[in-house]
Amino acid sequence: MTPRTIVVVGGTSGIGLEIARDVIAHGERVVITGRDQERTAGIAASLGPDATGIALDISEPETIAEALRPLGEVHGLVLAAIERDANSVRDYSVERAKRLVVLKLVGYTETIHVLLDRLEPTNRTGIVLFGGRAKDLPYPGSTTVSTINGGVMGLTHTLALELAPMRVNAIHPGIIGDSPFWAGKPAGVLEGYEKHTPGGRLATMQDVVETTRFLLDNQGLSGQHLHVDRGSSLL
Repeated sequence: MTPRTIVVVGGTSGIGLEIARDVIAHGERVVITGRDQERTAGIAASLGPDATGIALDISEPETIAEALRPLGEVHGLVLAAIERDANSVRDYSVERAKRLVVLKLVGYTETIHVLLDRLEPTNRTGIVLFGGRAKDLPYPGSTTVSTINGGVMGLTHTLALELAPMRVNAIHPGIIGDSPFWAGKPAGVLEGYEKHTPGGRLATMQDVVETTRFLLDNQGLSGQHLHVDRGSSLL
C-alpha cells in the first residue's frame, strides 16, 4: 500500500514540527511548509527521505496556489501555522490585526480551496485547523487572537458541511508548557498557570500531537472542537 501524504502547514518549528515527526513515525509521508525555502528544505531533509519542504506564506493568500502547485495527491491536512499578537482595543494596530485575520481565516481557507483537487474526497481524509483557547479564555491584549480563534470555530463548521465526506475538525490548545513560546518564560510564570489546572500540570506538545493524530484518523468525528488544556477551564 502506498503511504499516505499529510501536509503540515507551519511544520518547520514548535508543535507543527512535532506533528511532522509523528507523521513520519506512522509510516506516512509529510510535506511541511515554512516561509523561507532554504530553511524549510533543510528542516525537511533533517526529517529524512519521507519529508518534503515547500515555501509558503499563507498571510499572502494570492501566492498559495502557485506555491502548492507541485503537490500531488494529499490524504490529510494540518493547518498549524499561527502567529502571536498582543493587540488591545485601547492600543489597536490595524496592520497587525489584518495580518492575523488574513493568515488564519483567509489563508487557511484558501489553502484548502487550492488543494481540493488533490485531497482524496473520502471519509478517510482528515483536515485539522488550529484555533486556541483564547477564543473563550481571553487575556489582556488578546482582542485579535480571541476574535480569530472564534472565527476558526465557524470556519470549521461550514467546511465540515461543505467538504463532506471529508472530515474537518479543530484543535484548540491552551498553554503548552514545553512549547518554544512558553518554555522560555521567566521562572514563576508557568507555575502561575499550573495552579489553574486540575492536577497542577500544563498540557504538552505531545498532547497536541496525539490529539491531532486522533482527528486525522478518527472517521467518526467532523465539525468538532477539542480543547487541549489539561482541564484549565474547570478552575
